[in-house]
Amino acid sequence: MSTNTEFFNLYHHSFVRVAVGVPDMRVADPAFNASATITLMTQAAEQHAILALFPELGLTAYSCEDLFHQQTLLAGAIDALSRVLEASEQLDLITVVGLPLQVNHLLFNCAAIVYRGRILGVAPKTFLPNYREFYELRQFAPATAAGCDTITLCGQSAIPFGEKLLFQAKNQPHFSFFTEICEDLWVPIPPSSHAALAGATLLLNLSASNVTIGKHEYRHNLVANQSARCLAGYLYTAAGTGESTTDLAWDGHAMVYENGVLVAESSRFHEGSQLIFADLDLDHLIQERMRQNSFGQSAQYYQEKIRQFREISFEVSLPTTIRLLCQRHYDRFPYVPADPATRDSRCYEAYNIQVQGLVKRLKHTGIHKIVIGVSGGLDSTHALIVAARAMDVLHFPRTNILAYTMPAFATSEHTLANAKALMQVLGCTAHELDIRPSCEQMLRDLDHPFIHGEPVYDVTFENVQAGERTNHLFRLANHHHALVLGTGDLSELALGWCTYGVGDHMSHYAINASVPKTLIQFLIRWVVDTDQLGNEVSCVLRAILDTEISPELVPGKIDSTQPAQRTEAIIGPYELQDFNLYYITRFGYLPTKIAFLAYCCWRDRTQGRWPNIPENRRNQYTIGEIKHWLQVFAYRFFQISQFKRSCIPNAPKVGSGGSLSPRGDYRAPSDSEATVWLDNIARIPDVVPEDDLSRHEMI
Repeated sequence: MSTNTEFFNLYHHSFVRVAVGVPDMRVADPAFNASATITLMTQAAEQHAILALFPELGLTAYSCEDLFHQQTLLAGAIDALSRVLEASEQLDLITVVGLPLQVNHLLFNCAAIVYRGRILGVAPKTFLPNYREFYELRQFAPATAAGCDTITLCGQSAIPFGEKLLFQAKNQPHFSFFTEICEDLWVPIPPSSHAALAGATLLLNLSASNVTIGKHEYRHNLVANQSARCLAGYLYTAAGTGESTTDLAWDGHAMVYENGVLVAESSRFHEGSQLIFADLDLDHLIQERMRQNSFGQSAQYYQEKIRQFREISFEVSLPTTIRLLCQRHYDRFPYVPADPATRDSRCYEAYNIQVQGLVKRLKHTGIHKIVIGVSGGLDSTHALIVAARAMDVLHFPRTNILAYTMPAFATSEHTLANAKALMQVLGCTAHELDIRPSCEQMLRDLDHPFIHGEPVYDVTFENVQAGERTNHLFRLANHHHALVLGTGDLSELALGWCTYGVGDHMSHYAINASVPKTLIQFLIRWVVDTDQLGNEVSCVLRAILDTEISPELVPGKIDSTQPAQRTEAIIGPYELQDFNLYYITRFGYLPTKIAFLAYCCWRDRTQGRWPNIPENRRNQYTIGEIKHWLQVFAYRFFQISQFKRSCIPNAPKVGSGGSLSPRGDYRAPSDSEATVWLDNIARIPDVVPEDDLSRHEMI
């Protein structure tokens, strides 16, 4: 970044802001319709959008029927386009408008692409519906009937004309768009499918689309699926309520999807004009296309179709010198949806994926018992809950769960009490096994200073305890013909926060290895909120959720009931590190972009949606804090922890991008350097520029 202000600008991070408009209109009144369109164009430019899309035949109205054969209306449409052209000279905005155009004696239903007083191209509609209420072949010719590939219009000559036009920004290589019109999306293979394979990241649909009961849901399905299949952004706008209601009605349905996810939507049946905005992530689309290699295979398969596209290159002026944060909603917790219904659905799936994985492993091995270490912390709590449900599914008694809490030198009274209470209320076979004597023997064999009364709490001291716990669990499993159930989670694996080999790194089956720490907290909350295991269990689970996260390997004050170690003070807040983990492993983003997204999400606790977290536990972070913990993440993830992930036990994949198994989502060398990521992080500012502190955070 050349300046700190530029860092806080979405266009510097490969976002583009787009607008979709539904102008107020009058049937067969191009002058009025042009004025309404220009008003929305101006509003879009004021909000720093770079592209605005308007409805099919919007300069005349779609419902003109045989009036389209009147020269007066056709001439009026061209006059309206001239006015749009003139208005565009003063706006840094690509505008896409619909109008009827007579070309070589034929009439076409067209999209005109306008920028800074120039017509970049004109795209005619490919597929014309002529069934039920539609009679477009009565007035229009399909794009394939065109006998020329350039036209003269509004005093400009050699304007590209045709159905296979790609518009490519020279100074933003990922910004490439294609236009299709209404019915083009409703056919088995929409033109936009081939356009996406040819490189278009944004697909634009000028539609009219009268409304009938339930049709808006079908539109959603069409647009969502096309954007997902094409790994693209899809902008869609239908005609508004100003269209003729002689035989039809209109709801002004506009929406924007990105790779199957709804980003923005208009209010339906709105009287008058409306304009919606969406900040689209071009990096997201490019990264997905690179990773999903079947996309590239499809491009190879359809290469003859792709070669037919014409690329229209142009320079676009991006508003990069101002502070411009994302308006788009991003979840602070990418693994945990803020919407309650969605969150409950995801928790149900995650919980049952884990249960199914464990049930299958037990059935395959013929083992009926589980050995598990229970610390009273989040991870072992959730693993124990999953184990209890697995026993229920298999119709085994829960006493087949051999649960061991193993206090050592730093175990707090609070967590020990939680562990004992949980084992009791779940009905498993509970044991308390004091590992201090065996740890002391190991430390004595090592001649460690702690044995001689010195308060030396180094990594050896910590790992002796972790190792002794794991050693006991495996020997107990041998003794009882049981399976050791691992409890470590995805976040710990990412940060290398586990003891390698004979430690919490190893087990027979690592049930939580694909579940991040933030999701584990909500899975436990979901078990409580949905009363999965009864009120008695829920009371214990609430106490565990309120406990500070700690490895409890370093002794604290003698009379303290709380842990001396605070994990998050060492490796960073899990809520931030899970954010970093998601965008690094799922999308491979630049650290600068991840920091920008984190700042948009985490800078102000009072803004945006939260999942079910009490207000007093809602945190916010400065850009300096975000940068610091991202440095910690990058160093630990890329440089010092991969060797642990290269040999992790089996575990079921739970979420998209939620596995670091070398047999699953993530394969990486154990001896890579973190330099290139740390160098990129160094470009993140430490503070917000002073001249921006008083400005509104989100434009």
